Amino acid sequence: MLRTQIVKLTRAPIRSFSVAAIRPAEGDTGGVRSGGSATSREAASENKFIREREMETLRQLKEKLKAQRKHLDDLDAHITDLESQKGGEQN
Repeated sequence: MLRTQIVKLTRAPIRSFSVAAIRPAEGDTGGVRSGGSATSREAASENKFIREREMETLRQLKEKLKAQRKHLDDLDAHITDLESQKGGEQN
């Protein structure tokens, strides 16, 4: 076993050291590639913003609908009062 360890240590790969910096290829701008994590993060953020805005719009519409329903109920009650005062007579 000692022999196999010595053999493995002596066969260690030789690493060459380079002083040249990695240069971008022609046309590279250094930006994030399409489909990268930043793009999907942005898309998720936009989707969340749109959902929240739609939920706010729905909430406002429901409030308007509730107010209109109350107004219609008040008008029905008023009509009923007028009919009862008149004695239920209709022309």
